[in-house]
Amino acid sequence: MVAQREQGGVILAGAGPGDPDLLTVAVLREMSRADVILHDTLVSPEVLALAGPQARLIETGKTGFGPSMKQENISEMIVFFAQRGYRVLRLKSGDPGLFGRLGEELDALDAAGIAWRVLPGITAASAAAASLGQSLTERGRNRELRLITGHDAQGLAEQDWAALARPGAVAAIYMGKRAARFVQGRLMMHGASPATPACVVENASRADQAIRAATLATLPQIAAEAKGPAVILLGLAPRDARIALKEAAL
Repeated sequence: MVAQREQGGVILAGAGPGDPDLLTVAVLREMSRADVILHDTLVSPEVLALAGPQARLIETGKTGFGPSMKQENISEMIVFFAQRGYRVLRLKSGDPGLFGRLGEELDALDAAGIAWRVLPGITAASAAAASLGQSLTERGRNRELRLITGHDAQGLAEQDWAALARPGAVAAIYMGKRAARFVQGRLMMHGASPATPACVVENASRADQAIRAATLATLPQIAAEAKGPAVILLGLAPRDARIALKEAAL
């Protein structure tokens, strides 16, 4: 049993894309101090292994198109433990402010009068682009970067397709595997070339990472090959690197 404290607080933090080396020092410190860690399913076992021995780990079970705990129940659990004096860490995959329902959980904490702090994390788009040897922005290519979702509460998510279809546009599409054909159709309707480069990065930064190069024409078929969580990078292709540093040399 975890010892209760006189006053609880909540840290809402990003666990990064999965590689524990990509955790921030601040998040690692909070993992060692937390009494209760409420974590998403996508937080990797390697990251969870860094929790302090006193921590109670509770999976909140949010997966795309699979069994998921209702958001209101997650918020209630966060409030429940904090009100009883525990130091609570709400640990989300990637960055908590990107498609992580951070605002809803902060609203619940504010309503209960509970103190909180947000710690950002490395998002999957950054890790995926790094694995390709690509920059998410590049002078002369794209003056903006769009982080979009393939799905929202209403279903397949509409976007500014005209902007995304322009030559040189770069976007990271989260939760896009099942939306790939929809994205392809919308972009082509707005004039995007079928030869537009794209890449599907599965399990970005993890030991089982898989990089699949595609074009807009082949995107639905390539995206369907990914079994784990994946981010689609529209407008980017893997760099053909002749020389790569081995991990042991770093």
